[in-house]
Parts: sequence; structure tokens; C-alpha cells
Amino acid sequence: MRLNPAFGRLGDENAFKVLARANMLAAKGRDIINLGIGQPDFPTPEHIVEAGIKALRDGHHGYTPATGIPQLRESVADNLAIHSGAKVSPENILIAPGGKVTMHMAIMMFGTQETEIIYPDPGFPIYRSMIDFTGAKAVPVSIREENGFAISAKDILSRITDKTRLIIINSPANPTGGATPKSEIDKLVSGLGKHPDVAILSDEIYSRMLFDGLEHQSLAAYPSIRDRLIILDGWSKTYAMTGWRLGWSLWPDKLIDLARKFAVNSYSCVNASAQYAGLAAITGPQDCVTSMVDEFDRRRKLVVSKLNAIQGIRCATPKGAFYAFPNISKTGFSGNQLSHTLLEDYGVSTVAGMDFGNQGKDFIRLSFANSFENIEKALERIGTCIARAN
Repeated sequence: MRLNPAFGRLGDENAFKVLARANMLAAKGRDIINLGIGQPDFPTPEHIVEAGIKALRDGHHGYTPATGIPQLRESVADNLAIHSGAKVSPENILIAPGGKVTMHMAIMMFGTQETEIIYPDPGFPIYRSMIDFTGAKAVPVSIREENGFAISAKDILSRITDKTRLIIINSPANPTGGATPKSEIDKLVSGLGKHPDVAILSDEIYSRMLFDGLEHQSLAAYPSIRDRLIILDGWSKTYAMTGWRLGWSLWPDKLIDLARKFAVNSYSCVNASAQYAGLAAITGPQDCVTSMVDEFDRRRKLVVSKLNAIQGIRCATPKGAFYAFPNISKTGFSGNQLSHTLLEDYGVSTVAGMDFGNQGKDFIRLSFANSFENIEKALERIGTCIARAN
């Protein structure tokens, strides 16, 4: 068979490979603690589940508009206004089956063999995978430990050329847990004034998961870039709804109909009952979000404290999301070696930093989306592993 060569350029998300291996070992009776996969360990809140069930019982079994049911788009627009201060039209909102679809659409719109796309390294691996798929030149911008894993406006702006068509940013970030302060976002937006033809994809899927009193700074709050801004967000992380496959995106006027057509040509529409569940999530009580974030914060403090007590490991304090990204360069292991050894020999599932880009080679990613007790056990095993190796 003669395939489109673009498919040979597709990357992977190794967190799912690690999960499959961890599950295989667990099925054989091994005691495995999973700190690898990035999904909340909480069940979807009951009122959200019930809304999905009710939608099915009420007969919501058919197609919906490709952009999503109107009342959900309206609620997303209202919610964005509450959390960012930005007033947007529901007509610019697209409901999608998860967050990756928005990445796919945006990168496909701007990526060609003649263009360049700037993306974070370390960063979510699908950014680079989809850029390579389009044939565009992937231009990494280093996300540095000494900068608290926040983006640097100067670094991003310095990489813009006459071939740059899209910049991807992510805050709070996967895999680092870094959160970029408003002052740096201000600098980025100001600098982009000199590059009016460059679009921005802002991945804000962890926007509700911040710690230490920090508040999310959405790029939607900047009118000067609204005509070229795409925002990615959704329900998966905030409401523990990863398996529902439900996300939303904000598109500028000149791109929203292209996004709609892409939806029509690929998945038609999002599962109807999931959309009603998403509506209940946004419009219902938010104490479930607060309690989850509070528990993540408790686990975060445990992870940082215990990791920094292990000789050879240095762990910056994550400001958002539910990931720690410790530097293990002084342990004698590479990230790949340590991740492999921890799983195979100590029953702790993590993800090697290199899976998120070349700048992650001296790191591993730990998700603290597991119970406090399991995290304690896992950190003890990590400490034992490092001590025995040295």
C-alpha cells in the first residue's frame, strides 16, 4: 500500500504506552502505583453523571449542531467571561470531543511545508507530532527550570521569522506544572503587535488548577490579539471527565466557520448526552472543583517535599496542573533509564521527560493524580531506588 508519507511523521503519546505496560504488570499480580497517566483519580461528580443519564432518558440520542448545542456554547461563553473577564460571542465557541481536536484543527490550518510553528519544549507531545504531520518546521522554545517553567516572552518573540504562522503556549503546563505570570503574558502580547500575521493557540486546559493563590491569566482577556487567538479548554481535568471526551475552543470570526467545517468533515458532532453533562458541570455547583484542587494541593506539597529530600533529585514547586517535573540529572540515571527502572523494578509508573521534548532529558514527570497514601508509598520506592543505585 502507498500511504500518505505524512502518517510516517506522526509521533506518539508515551504516557499511554506506559499506562498499558503498568496495567499489564498489574494484571500479572505486580503491585503498581500509577504516577504516569495525566487524569484525575476522582470520579466524575454525581450531578454531572446524572445529567448525562437524564439526557439519554429524555431522548437526546441524535445529532447535534456541529459546533455544539446552543445552550452549552452560551454557558461556555458566560463561564469564560466570569473567569477571564473577556466577553465573547457563543458563535465563536466550538464544542469538540476533547482537547486534542482543537490542536489538530489549529495546527492543520497553519502548518504547511513552507511555514514554521513555535511550540514549548518540554511540552505536550501532540504539539510536535501534529506540526511534523503537516510538514511545517517545528520550532521549539525552551521552557526552563530556572524560570519556574514559565514561558519567556523574549524567547518566543526571538524565534518568530517571516515563516512563522502559529505560536503554541500552555499555562498551566503539562508536563512541568509551570504557570506563566501576567507580566510575562503582557510582554508577549505587546511583542506580538509587531507580528500581526502570527496566530496564537493558547492551551488552557488546566486553567482552573492553580495553587498558592495564583489566578489564571487567559489570553482571551487581550482584545488586541482576539482576531488571531484560538483557545483550547474543556471539562476533562477540571471536572474529572477525561473519558467523556468533551472540550471546547474559542475561535476568531475568520476561523470559526473553518473549524465548523473541519468538524463536519471529521466527527460530525459531539456525543449529545456528554454535552448535557458538560452543561450541568458548568452551571452546577463548583465545590467539586474546589475540593479536587485542594486535594491536589495537599498532594503537591507532599511530592515536592519528599522529592527534594532524595539525594540527587531537585524538584521545582509546580504552580498549576497536577504534575511534578523533577530534575534527576545528579542521580546517575537519565530520565528514560529512571522511568524504566522505577516501573519494572519498583512498581512505580512515571513518564520520562524526553517524551515531552529534548529539553526534558534530565527529568521525569510524576502525576499526583493518585491517592495521598499511594503517593507516599511511591516516593519511598523512588528514594530506595536512588539510594541503591548510589
